Amino acid sequence: MTKIAEALKPVFKKHRIVFWYDAKKELRSDYEKLDLPDIEKVELNNNEFRVKHRILREEPDKKFLLYHEGEAPADLDNWLLDVQLAYGEFRTDQSAIWLNELGLGIEFTDVVNEHAVFFNAAKRREGLKKILASDDTQNAVRTKMLAVCAASDPRIDNILENLLSESAVKKDDKFKLIENCTLDSFLWNRLEITYGYTSDSPGIKDFTIQLFKSCYDMSLGEDSKLNPDALVFLKRWKDSVRHQSAFETLSKECADILAIEKDLQKRDISSLEEIDYFELVDRKIISDLVKQVVDRTITAGNRESMIRQRKIGYWYKQYEDLYQAIDHGARFIRLLEETEINIESMGDGLSKYTNYWYLIDQLYRQYVFHTKRSGQVSVLKALSDKIENLYSNNYLLTVNNEWQKQVDQCEAWGKTDIVFQRHFFQRNVSSFLRDKKKVFVIISDAMRFEIGDELHSRIRQEDRFDAEISPMLTTLPSFTQLGMASLLPNKEITFSDNHSTTVLVDGKRSQGTENRSKILQDAVSGAAKAMRAEDLMEMNKTECRELFRDHDLVYVYHNQIDATGDKKESEGRVFDAVEDTLEALIKIIKKLVAANATNLLVTSDHGFIYQDRVLEDSDFLGADITGIDALHKDRRFLLGKGLPQNTGMKSFTAKEAGIEGDMEIQIPKSINRLRLKGSGSRFVHGGASLQEVVIPVIKIHKKRQSDISKVGVNILSGSTSFITTGQFSVTFYQTQPVTDKVQARSLRAGIYSKDNELVSDSHNLNFEFASDNPRERELKIRFVLTKKADDLNEQEVYLRLEEQESGTTYFKEYKSARYVIRRSFTSDFDF
Repeated sequence: MTKIAEALKPVFKKHRIVFWYDAKKELRSDYEKLDLPDIEKVELNNNEFRVKHRILREEPDKKFLLYHEGEAPADLDNWLLDVQLAYGEFRTDQSAIWLNELGLGIEFTDVVNEHAVFFNAAKRREGLKKILASDDTQNAVRTKMLAVCAASDPRIDNILENLLSESAVKKDDKFKLIENCTLDSFLWNRLEITYGYTSDSPGIKDFTIQLFKSCYDMSLGEDSKLNPDALVFLKRWKDSVRHQSAFETLSKECADILAIEKDLQKRDISSLEEIDYFELVDRKIISDLVKQVVDRTITAGNRESMIRQRKIGYWYKQYEDLYQAIDHGARFIRLLEETEINIESMGDGLSKYTNYWYLIDQLYRQYVFHTKRSGQVSVLKALSDKIENLYSNNYLLTVNNEWQKQVDQCEAWGKTDIVFQRHFFQRNVSSFLRDKKKVFVIISDAMRFEIGDELHSRIRQEDRFDAEISPMLTTLPSFTQLGMASLLPNKEITFSDNHSTTVLVDGKRSQGTENRSKILQDAVSGAAKAMRAEDLMEMNKTECRELFRDHDLVYVYHNQIDATGDKKESEGRVFDAVEDTLEALIKIIKKLVAANATNLLVTSDHGFIYQDRVLEDSDFLGADITGIDALHKDRRFLLGKGLPQNTGMKSFTAKEAGIEGDMEIQIPKSINRLRLKGSGSRFVHGGASLQEVVIPVIKIHKKRQSDISKVGVNILSGSTSFITTGQFSVTFYQTQPVTDKVQARSLRAGIYSKDNELVSDSHNLNFEFASDNPRERELKIRFVLTKKADDLNEQEVYLRLEEQESGTTYFKEYKSARYVIRRSFTSDFDF
């Protein structure tokens, strides 16, 4: 098919009658060769009346190509002018061919002539043709031409995003093409209309600088060159996954050009709460938050509000550990200030620790964990120094000095209101076996009570999982071999008389999974087994189910906390090991439940003390133990016979410690360490401190039905349902606190027209407040309306909360509220 035939096809799709004036009289042969199915060719040559009658009266449904060799007659002399105006004209100059190819009318001739470079390329014409619409205006066509040049969707914001991405990598191919196609003036005109951008030297970099400066100024309540639509654009652009890299690059460049760091020095962080266009803002907020927490010049409510607002900001993920460290550190300081430490009896001390004080250890651990993971130790130094001092001197030493008074008076260890570790099997395991129920016991080495509390919470957060936690008192000394032996079924526990610290259970060695399996098998009527957690996790689903089918009792041993903390070179990473352990235990529990296990217990052999600082001489017992003839020496205990008395040590006979035999035990008082060459000293266990001897027992239940729900969220409309300015604040209320079973809810919020068009910026909101105080579960958000909202005066709009369907990109409406835009003409003025 000839080029002219191709060009005529789209014209005949729109018109039944097409006029073709061969002005230069050079295309007759092309006309005569044309073979167009279902189209009648007619030459105009002083036969206009006859042709008119035929095409309108005789054959009103037939398609006609009316060819005239020569110029079109003047309008006054054109007897077919009315028909020509009603139908179409096919022109054979280059511009006309392009118009015909694209299906554009003659009214777009100026567009084609003005931007001929654009139309010279067939690829660009093809790209444009795909996105043209029958009702396009000249400006709409030019916008789509910009989109083709920028390889974007035909929207000015999408075009701009692609140009900014190109600028971020120091390229300008797309913009150069726009200039070559003489579309740059149109681009600046669109940016002026849309965002208010004007400049004596317009350019992408110039626009970028103006964009960041104007949005920064607007958010601070100061005058800006650009309009609020620019702020909406910036928020949407920075939240686009596709353009994150470009945003970060240009943000950093503009922060330097605009001297944002210098400007931030004079700002109070309360004015920066919602601003996230520059990374420096988060650094400023973090730096000031640390000072304010250390100096106690910020309220808990203001701190929580600030961190809550930063959570929905762009840079939060990058600085999450710093924010978490500050939050945990502030909560630690506040909790310790509210804590009065006194112990009236051993039962009183255990009760206070397991109901309240353990949270101080937990917050300290979480602070240290997030501080180290942030990799930004220097910025937190003042806070870390304060927390270390408070933890070591005001809490850890103080509480254990008080506790030591009760330990000194103790003549029979283990006789308390909480379960003694030696009775674990009898109290917690035997009942399942008596009822012919299979049971799995997971033992995590060195999981102290506060870690068990966090595990308990994480288990309950899983759907259809429930759990109960209770405290247990370890045997003494609180070290692995004795703790593990105490958890086995036992009638008699003794130490071997050599230097191996081997513990015998009913005369049998208890170290290693093989020995423990034998002890379990001898104690129960059914099949029993001890195994390592690593071996369990390597099993496939069938093997796991066979394990459950073939055994009535399985002990699973997990060792990550103790394995990390007990080595001098790795003891500083013990809190990282705790986090890994929590995640690993959840996986183990889920794997066992998937294999049909319904009765699970989680416990530990002992706890530990950890201080994240270099210890001083005062942290060690002054007495020299190098000359003492002991069967075993550890940083927190001695084992032997005929040990010399020491006022700095608490001595127990085996009987007083609740075990059999004639071994003597000596433990440094409070939290003192014994000096040992080559061993670590920050992570220790074996002694009688609360952190070492109080461990958790967690009973896990699997439910048949889902028991997880999400918090409710309401929109508090306030006293008015009218929007009267370009910025509109709304308060959202979380109807109940977050708990293990009532979980956080994430929603997207925006203001929409009746036609479902977004007419404001959009916010991603996290409702995760755990406070029982309703006022502390409110979240105030400011929406910025776009210029499109100006066209909706006296019309209804809808504030809509939407929730993302899990595993999809689809959002469904969660809740909405109706408002009416009622803006006075005076709101258009700046005074």
